[in-house]
Amino acid sequence: MWINKLFRKLVFFLTVFFFSSSALWAAPVSVEDRALLTQIQKDTLQYFVHMSDKKTGLTRDSSQPGSPASIAATGFSLAAFAIADSHGWLPDGYAENYVRKTLKALLRQTEHEQGFFFHFIDRQSGKRVWGSEASSIDTALLLAGALLAGRYFPGSDIERMAQQIYNRINWAWMLNGSALVCMGWKPESGFLPYYWDSYNELIILQALAIGASVNPIPPQSWQEWVRWEDEYAGKKIIYSHSGSLFTYQYSQAFIDFRGLNDGGINYFDNSKNATLANLEYSLAFRNQYRGYSENSWGLSASLGPGGYKAYGAKPGEGLQDGTVAPYAAIGSIVFSPEEAIRAIRYFHDNYKDRLYGHFGFKGAFNLDKNWWADQYLGIDQGISFLMLENFLNEGAVWKRFMPLEAVQTWIERTGLAGEIAPVN
Repeated sequence: MWINKLFRKLVFFLTVFFFSSSALWAAPVSVEDRALLTQIQKDTLQYFVHMSDKKTGLTRDSSQPGSPASIAATGFSLAAFAIADSHGWLPDGYAENYVRKTLKALLRQTEHEQGFFFHFIDRQSGKRVWGSEASSIDTALLLAGALLAGRYFPGSDIERMAQQIYNRINWAWMLNGSALVCMGWKPESGFLPYYWDSYNELIILQALAIGASVNPIPPQSWQEWVRWEDEYAGKKIIYSHSGSLFTYQYSQAFIDFRGLNDGGINYFDNSKNATLANLEYSLAFRNQYRGYSENSWGLSASLGPGGYKAYGAKPGEGLQDGTVAPYAAIGSIVFSPEEAIRAIRYFHDNYKDRLYGHFGFKGAFNLDKNWWADQYLGIDQGISFLMLENFLNEGAVWKRFMPLEAVQTWIERTGLAGEIAPVN
């Protein structure tokens, strides 16, 4: 038994080494495109620099005046500051001090229940606001950013505090006696009636909950959620209900799925297919909406003319009204580089005056309604920053996140390293 486990671990590490050491992308990126992408990443960083509280480090949900902090945006912020420090993009010690004070605020003053943070919090006090839930997925995204930051400062109090936050979470409690993780809990009414029961961004939550050394959920929970499969434009996809691109991106900003196999499913390839299907679905409506073309696409949950909506493609609900979110293409850059770079270049060169600002690309736009977002969302900036880092620097985030003991434990407990799937 132990020999089989040792062999499987060896196979996995060799696979990770091979993919991490080889070129990620078939075609080289031009000097001009690399320069543009790097500048976008640097500009996107400024959202976290300017929208994080100077005392607590908690990061605002959006750039709108009066916006509270979001726990998921804070997770992306921790990751962004640590990465920026590795590039020397901030003054010496600035990022390290930011990460340290943020983790202290999360440990000592930010309101939580059984370790699960509330979705929206006051950025100065850390208290729950807007009647929000103690959110399982947002806590997982916060934790992913914290653990990643710890990997950039190994052996430090930063790494120790990130682990303390992790160990404090009672993952089993959020099952609420079921086989699936509940979406959240409110002090007034208890557990929400919704559970993470089908494919979407839940993978990062499942990974950290199963891989935890304290109060984990059973490995069998991995098999409990539904993997809906359908086809669009000749591409088979394990799809999310909304079809929003972010659902195929968030977990894979941290987890490198290229060498993992879930019963014949490779989620990296799946996200690639979903990205191309998103483009094809947009093109199917290009005669109806002026904002869709081979150079202009990206259907994902975003701001829109009628407020925030879960825009997406088929398979899935396929909600769309001509609104395009630039972050959707940026977040897909590791899956479909050529199509993503073409869209990013087009957005920048054609709509820079309306769509681009001090913090990079704004939320979204709709040409038919002459609507342009006037704000940034922290989670949009976060996925953009991390995926650009993975693309421009040979999977730099993946290389640090994958060796985490929790990630390795999750892989071992779910058998994901067995029979490595081919990667195209």
